[in-house]
Amino acid sequence: MDIIFGIILPVFGTLGLGYVAARFGAFDEAANRGLSLFVFNFALPLMLFRAIAQAELPDAMPWGYLLSYYIGAFVVFGLAMLAGRMMFARRLDEQGVIGLGAAFSNTGMLGIPLVMTAYGPSAALPLFVMIACHSLLLLPPTTALIEAAQGGKRPTRELLVNLSKSILATPIIWGLSAGLVFALSSIEIPGPLDVVVKGLGSAATPCALFALGASLTRYSLAGNLREPMVLVALKTVIHPLLVWMLAAHVFEVPQLWVMTAVLLAALPAGITPYLFAQRYGVCQQAVASSVFLSTLLSVLTLSVLLFLLRA
Repeated sequence: MDIIFGIILPVFGTLGLGYVAARFGAFDEAANRGLSLFVFNFALPLMLFRAIAQAELPDAMPWGYLLSYYIGAFVVFGLAMLAGRMMFARRLDEQGVIGLGAAFSNTGMLGIPLVMTAYGPSAALPLFVMIACHSLLLLPPTTALIEAAQGGKRPTRELLVNLSKSILATPIIWGLSAGLVFALSSIEIPGPLDVVVKGLGSAATPCALFALGASLTRYSLAGNLREPMVLVALKTVIHPLLVWMLAAHVFEVPQLWVMTAVLLAALPAGITPYLFAQRYGVCQQAVASSVFLSTLLSVLTLSVLLFLLRA
């Protein structure tokens, strides 16, 4: 019961409130954009900065942790591409987009609040390690694949350079990096600054969840749902199962890191795959439906997973 009242209801209750507020016009698109900017540019970076700055760093890079997660991610990426080709006659560029839809988790707006609520500050370090690699490892190969399939409208090298610059310019990455500098240098955050950082960072979880709920009104379930259901199954069932098998039984990752990796793998699809679908004009409805459906079903799937991980 403590999982329901301590994690599930606060997280998804806040998300649901944002959805209802936006659906009934009490929180419009402009307001949601402003709140989302505050979350991404200030609240989340400051929360992560403080958590990492106060964390105890491991002696060595947790390669088993990263390999467990990203082997699983690229396996489901490949399975989604294969399903797209064999079951839905998708072109290669379309396969790339739906592959990303099956592998790319909503780590920002849902993953950070959920993991920090479930496991507390002790999970900040494994969370940091995963977030730092997430976009850097998944987006460049997707971009190269789609561009190659569409005939190289722009030089792939230019696209990858621009993509890397945009990732490195993300405030969350800067917050994580600054926290890492403080942790490595054993520098304490000065008292007055810590009060400001703690205050703004404490707004990250509720604001991120509320904004995510409000943003879901942009998506809907439409058309044939067979393909979105395949993507949702790969994202919320197969990916976390693979990560658990690898992390717990192959690489023997520490328990907290296993739980963090599995929970991140089980997250619903992030909005980034839909942005790729829009940018390249492919699979927009299928990806939009998978984002909405996976987020909706995650109330159940993540609840069950949290119970299993605590067992």
